[in-house]
Amino acid sequence: MSIKVENIIKIYGNQKALDSVSFEIQSGNIVGFLGPNGAGKSTLMKIITGFIPATEGNVFVNNQNVMENSMEIRKILGYLPENNPLYVDMYIVEYLQFVAGIYKIKNKGQRIKDIISMTGLEPEKTKKIGSLSKGYRQRVGLAQAIIHDPQILILDEPTSGLDPNQIIEIRNLIKNLGKEKTVMLSTHIMQEVEAICDKIIIINKGKIVANNNITDIQNVGIGNSSSLLIEFSKKINEFEFKKIIGINKIMNLGENKYLVEFNQNKDIRQDVFNFAVHNNFAVLSMQVKERSIEEVFAELTT
Repeated sequence: MSIKVENIIKIYGNQKALDSVSFEIQSGNIVGFLGPNGAGKSTLMKIITGFIPATEGNVFVNNQNVMENSMEIRKILGYLPENNPLYVDMYIVEYLQFVAGIYKIKNKGQRIKDIISMTGLEPEKTKKIGSLSKGYRQRVGLAQAIIHDPQILILDEPTSGLDPNQIIEIRNLIKNLGKEKTVMLSTHIMQEVEAICDKIIIINKGKIVANNNITDIQNVGIGNSSSLLIEFSKKINEFEFKKIIGINKIMNLGENKYLVEFNQNKDIRQDVFNFAVHNNFAVLSMQVKERSIEEVFAELTT
């Protein structure tokens, strides 16, 4: 089950919340949808699920236009909204029975038991939703999103409000669901993206600024530069060191450690060793520094 977004524009009054957004998510992928607050993440998710219409453009889910086939698409799609609206006066089981009835699920009693176990709601299952902590309410929201066994999951901040142990449990659940389903999730937790996502889409001010596999995202926007972390046995003459051809910038990190930005087209490692030998000291360590997803995110959104 694939998702195809084509030139989506969404305008609220005089504000353009989404500006010609296009991308495609292939079946069986878990995609992290990242962006600063107000970048347009939740708006786009609402458009994909048919919750609100786009001003311009089209969204296709399993080759069906969302606006033209909204009810059919909702049958195969599970959605956990950002604000997770729930009926707080209902008991957990009662609420899930209500949702199961909407989807006309057969043998719903057994399905509800399975979902309660799957989402870790067992300790609280006899309580009213209104008496639950934010973390358990989030689990109820996730339970309603997957109770009908949808082929596509749209999850807006699925681990919001969970404690560290609960986050690990829900991450594992999403990862297992992603083996059989197409999952799109928004989050501000970069470790979450690294742990479970196959691909990352970054949006900023309504525009897509990155759309890459998790293995390639660290190379986004770096041009021809790379970085080395180097530790020498003693303090160096930075002016002389910078004369090595290929070095663009040097940053002293303290304790004879340096971050060196260099041109990717020139391997400077042998020249670094020669510099150390010539000046009668040693290179204690040297390694290529890979950019974190946080660094890529910050560069693309600030």
